[in-house]
Amino acid sequence: MITAWTGGLARHRTGRLLAALAGVALAVALVASLGSFLTASKATMTQRALRSVAVDWQVQVQPGADPDTVLSLVRKAPGTRTALPVGFARTNGFTARVQGTTQTTSPGMALGLPDGYRARFPDAVRTLSGSSSGVLLAQQTASNLHAAPGDTVGIQIPGAGLRQVKVDGVVDLPQADSLFQTVGAPSQSQPTAPPDNVVLLPAARFASLTRGAAAVTTQIHVARDTTRLPSDPASAFSSVTGAAHHLEARSTGTALVGDNIGAALDSARQDALYAQILFLFLGVPGAVLAAALTAAVASAGGERRRQEQGLLRLRGLRPRQITGLAGLEAALIGLAGGIAGLGVAALTGRLAFGTASFGASAGTWSVRYAIAFVLGAAVAAGAVLVPALRDLRSVTVADTRKQQNVRRARSPWWMRYGLDFALLIGSWLVFRASSGNQYALVLAPEGVPSISVSYWAFLGPALLWIGAALLLWRLTLLALAHGRAVLARLSRPLTATLSGTTAAVLARRRRPLARSVVLLSLAVSFAVSTAVFNATYKQQAEVDARLTNGADVTVTEPPGTQVAPASGAALKISGVRHVEPLQHRFAYVGSDLQDLYGVQPGSIAKATSLQDAYFAGGSAPQLMRRLAQRPDNLLVSVETVHDFQLSPGDTVNLRIQDARTKALRTVPFHYAGIVKEFPTAPKDSFFVANASYIARATGSDAVGAFLLDTGGTHQKQIAAQLHRQLGTRATVTDLTQTRGTVGTSLTSVDLAGLTRIELAFAVLLAAGAGGLVLALGLAERRRTFAIATVLGARAGQLRGMVLTEALLLAVGGLAGGTLIGWALSEMLVKVLTGVFDPPPAALSIPGAYLALTAAAAVTAVLVAALNGIRSSHRPAVEELRDL
Repeated sequence: MITAWTGGLARHRTGRLLAALAGVALAVALVASLGSFLTASKATMTQRALRSVAVDWQVQVQPGADPDTVLSLVRKAPGTRTALPVGFARTNGFTARVQGTTQTTSPGMALGLPDGYRARFPDAVRTLSGSSSGVLLAQQTASNLHAAPGDTVGIQIPGAGLRQVKVDGVVDLPQADSLFQTVGAPSQSQPTAPPDNVVLLPAARFASLTRGAAAVTTQIHVARDTTRLPSDPASAFSSVTGAAHHLEARSTGTALVGDNIGAALDSARQDALYAQILFLFLGVPGAVLAAALTAAVASAGGERRRQEQGLLRLRGLRPRQITGLAGLEAALIGLAGGIAGLGVAALTGRLAFGTASFGASAGTWSVRYAIAFVLGAAVAAGAVLVPALRDLRSVTVADTRKQQNVRRARSPWWMRYGLDFALLIGSWLVFRASSGNQYALVLAPEGVPSISVSYWAFLGPALLWIGAALLLWRLTLLALAHGRAVLARLSRPLTATLSGTTAAVLARRRRPLARSVVLLSLAVSFAVSTAVFNATYKQQAEVDARLTNGADVTVTEPPGTQVAPASGAALKISGVRHVEPLQHRFAYVGSDLQDLYGVQPGSIAKATSLQDAYFAGGSAPQLMRRLAQRPDNLLVSVETVHDFQLSPGDTVNLRIQDARTKALRTVPFHYAGIVKEFPTAPKDSFFVANASYIARATGSDAVGAFLLDTGGTHQKQIAAQLHRQLGTRATVTDLTQTRGTVGTSLTSVDLAGLTRIELAFAVLLAAGAGGLVLALGLAERRRTFAIATVLGARAGQLRGMVLTEALLLAVGGLAGGTLIGWALSEMLVKVLTGVFDPPPAALSIPGAYLALTAAAAVTAVLVAALNGIRSSHRPAVEELRDL
């Protein structure tokens, strides 16, 4: 019997089985693809965090401790690959006599590097000019002293006097912030900036120069073996910090560990959780939608399945045997769909990422695929087996002979109780709470191994998705039930005299038709929200890079140098459209020291992008006009407005250094607006003012940076040319370089790779939701079309009936999906504020992709309709005999 039943399903229910199999395959492929990609992405984040650190540990030898004893302890610690001692000595300043003038600097640092240091820590020091060994000056120090390789520099060492050294090379210290950290101090107590003046000396030379000097300390720089760390950033962070604490405990107070690798992993673990959140946002709705598609496909043949079940019961089969047959069908769908889905996932990984595992290890890849396969089996059981069991308990043999609309006259329970309205109200309440001020979706306390995500914030979008779908279902049912006259008029051009009959058929079939409209709208809304989120993310990643760098190319002058705005003319080389000078000073407001930027209001927008979202109290053009019309106007941060209770027009007295006397002088400004973000500005508080007013008040028009507009092209080539032209006199950065360094490690794994998978599946889901369900519904109504033919309906009228239903499905599904997708996009961008830096002023709409999705859905619906029309051309007698 089982063999006969299986063969009958394969011969006579091929379309239904294949459609259900396709739904299961989509769910399995989506979950397997996104799960494997998430695992591989976490591993990529961990590796990127590890590569970003030049010195894994900086072990500070405590006063009174023996450096050799601490060095021996560190080298014996498990996981230590290399450990070298580095001397640190404070200096009172540097001097140099170049071209008849004597240059002096402020206090700085001298470092003693042992032999082999640069080979063991290659990313800690980068040679700019001259030799890579010997006495090396930091770039900023060489610029301040106007020194070059071969010049003699004096180092004023406390307790040792002035010592002369000959410069062998000029270097850059890419990770100066961590190199000169205060080991053991909390982040708020760390230096605001590394020292400007630094000299690197060979260890032997350092020891001879600092003999008798005060304030000389030793650090042990350590390279760790990171090959055995877990691939997950959170687990790797716990492992590394545990090892650091273990070393400190063993040192019994003689050493403190500056855990640079732990700090990098600390940041990466937060990004990994955002990736996990995006997996929930992108993966779970898609899997749910694929499961709903499978259930809809199965329910399209529900009436026939109930009739077959009643016939089997009449022929004496027991409920256990009928359950076994339903289970067999579910197993076939689950097994074949699961295997097909895993194949699709492997093919997706191979095509998109070059490997079926998406870059994940074999173990995690296998686990993800197994989970996806089990999910596919559960979807098949829920779509096929569960309805069969329900019918066995609740439907009698007599009920199976009745039409579905006769058995189910009442409205669905959720309509009677208003569940759709309750869900939408709940969504609004959750959204209000989760998008309020000071709300953090991801909470990652610095240095604490635990990290938490407020997953309940996703309840708002989830409730909106479900509630809006149920509301659309309600409205579609009401429109079909009470809009027969309107439907008749709309269908008359296609069905002629059968317009009234067509309207009646649509009203009679309002439940399955409403289900199809809702399913298509959910698929479209899923595609819309995913595509808009991806486009907005890419837009804001570019905005973040431009904010950090300032412009296409930025030339930053060393602090304290007097470079006039006219010097920018030399930077206008081929390919540069505009050069904009930008002042950078520091100013005290009360006891708070903040950055002060002087701009030329009329031309700043020619070199960089100023969005209205960067400001409050007016648009970007309006606030720039205020600075131009009244030069003493000032833009301040939100924190400063709150701290000092400022109102528009209030006087703000800033203390700024006078270029002539070097003393602080009070300069009055007037509060004119709020600035939240500004090119090259830090993330915390700062001021923006008119450059001409600052120049008059301080006696200097010195420029801090030049912003260069290249029209968005050839930034890397222009930056390289300017670097050759300027040498070590200034720092040149370009937008392409900044894109790779700013942002999070979430950006580094390329969110586009994740959304490429998602957007492709969204198109397939939209096409399946529109085409498969309609095609199966039309196939189940061949009897209706045959009877209509016998009663005199012409082929053109039958074609019109099918096209009317198809057009109603396409228009309703696309319109509803677009509205739901727009609302979801707005809500998700608000909830996922932490992913966007800065928050977007407006959503980015990917028109081409949305048009492709709509075209795929419409094409699938039309193909299904044309197939239904072709089936209706069979002779009615043959059709009725087969059925």
